[in-house]
Amino acid sequence: MKLLKRASSMASLDHRLIKYCSLLLLMIWIFSTIPQCTHSMPPAPPVTCNATSCVLHNGYGTWGDRKDCWASSVVYPTTEEEIRAAVAKANQKKLKVKSVSAFSHTIPKLACPDENSLIISTAEYNSGIEIDAKGLTVTVDSGVSLRGLIDKVEEAGLSLVAAPYWEGVSVGGLISTGSVGSSWWGRGGAVHDHVVSVSLVVPAVASEGFAKVISLDAKNPLFNAAKVSLGVLGVISKVTLALDMGFKRSISNVFNNDSHFEDEFVDLAKKHEFADIIWYPSRHTAVYRNDDRVPLNSSGDGINDFVGFQSNLALISSSVRSTEKALEKAVNVNGKCTMAASVVAYKKLIANGLKNNNLIFTGYPVVGRQGQMQTSGTCLYTPPSSTLSTCAWDSRVKGLLFYETTAIFPASKFKDFILDVKKLRDLKPENFCGVDVYNGFLIRFIKASTAYLGQSEDSVVVDFNYYRADEASTPRMNQDVWEEVEQIAFFKYGAKPHWAKNRNVAFLGVQQKYPNFNKFIAAKKQLDPQNMFSSQWSDEIIFGNQPTKVDGCAMEGLCVCSEDRHCNPSKGYLCKPGLVYNDARVCRNSPSSVA
Repeated sequence: MKLLKRASSMASLDHRLIKYCSLLLLMIWIFSTIPQCTHSMPPAPPVTCNATSCVLHNGYGTWGDRKDCWASSVVYPTTEEEIRAAVAKANQKKLKVKSVSAFSHTIPKLACPDENSLIISTAEYNSGIEIDAKGLTVTVDSGVSLRGLIDKVEEAGLSLVAAPYWEGVSVGGLISTGSVGSSWWGRGGAVHDHVVSVSLVVPAVASEGFAKVISLDAKNPLFNAAKVSLGVLGVISKVTLALDMGFKRSISNVFNNDSHFEDEFVDLAKKHEFADIIWYPSRHTAVYRNDDRVPLNSSGDGINDFVGFQSNLALISSSVRSTEKALEKAVNVNGKCTMAASVVAYKKLIANGLKNNNLIFTGYPVVGRQGQMQTSGTCLYTPPSSTLSTCAWDSRVKGLLFYETTAIFPASKFKDFILDVKKLRDLKPENFCGVDVYNGFLIRFIKASTAYLGQSEDSVVVDFNYYRADEASTPRMNQDVWEEVEQIAFFKYGAKPHWAKNRNVAFLGVQQKYPNFNKFIAAKKQLDPQNMFSSQWSDEIIFGNQPTKVDGCAMEGLCVCSEDRHCNPSKGYLCKPGLVYNDARVCRNSPSSVA
């Protein structure tokens, strides 16, 4: 009788949830189609100071270990010379230095300084954009925003070919962390492979003024280190990027059964210049983006306003988060699946944010200028008076909180990875609903790179987001599934981690994955012999060092469990082998252990 009552209660909850999700999605759709309401409260500045010190936050409000990053002070230079002077002064005082942008959307603690340190922010070093129309290049100050760069280039009748999908980044930040779009054509989808030259401010001896500016291009052996520098070689001051003549894009999303997409991704990437795939494993659906370059005189004035990067009413963001927390607390897998089904159906209805006429989606293909199609992030922008809406993950309104795992596979290993994930999915498909609530598995393509910390062969990039609890020790529904997928990627198939994303475990042993890692370290010793731009945090990531394991460290990916205490035994979460990848060690719910 009790079981029948519980089943009836759960069925009633699922029915109410369907209505609730439908109402939320309707509100989001209405809100997104009203132009005067699409502005957002801008993200909080990443650096805040009191009378004695400063703290650095990332764009999500929470670092991987939930510990703040403190520094002695921050400066806001407006010219390259002011950056040089700041580095020189820090060198004289034997201070450590870290450079940050106005955005700070890096998830690992690469930008975190040691406490006796100086932060150099490029937030106000953001005005210089020099276009060489004849040479098809643009030279920009490192603090210039990606959107600011793209708009200037498009005004000149030119286009930047590669860009990350999220535009809330600075040029210096996206270069230093290896940001990517998607393409196996031309120079490829990684932005650093479109860099022509880069200028760095590095420490110098007293006779050189304690700091100097060096300019590097393909003729200089240090160039391949500087293209993906992780902020540890010096402060990037200027970047020159290759351009193309202006063009438009034509995009159509094609929904397919996921039965054979692991056999079809190569053909898709070769056929369509900017192709990608979104895989919703719980829905057995793979969405192919047929995305091609078309002439500038093609009909169409569409835009890509990706739904995940649109402004959301603060009430909606907090309500979605509260709903997910309630489902987690109730261990309501069916509720998560209801939510996932609603989200996927809604995204299909609105073409995931593509708009034919800058207002709504009316049908495929959506054709628009490259600068309006290659990246998005409308939640970033606001008039001074707007305080009602934010980016969905804004911590000030208790919005979404999630992990983001991004793995870069050699193309030859990607099929086997997908087959393993399908085996894990097929054991219990509903366990994968949690990732489909966000954006499923986003699959992109990048070419082999000469950057020392870039990809050494044509590669496939896989991103997936999943729920993160408000408190570090709180278990998450099906967390063992995502830990196993994570370990299948990084340990079984040796995927490389995206430098600006991921939990700490993704970086374990990372130096062995890059054939030119030692060349990068040699370049660092040459440019920064005193390790002025290093910190304990960045060293932990770059060298993939395993910190001392402590109780609960595996619950948030700070370690891989080897004992039950690394999970949360008091809540029934013990260290267990993987279900498909037996070498994996994951924190799995084992209720009998609590009895």
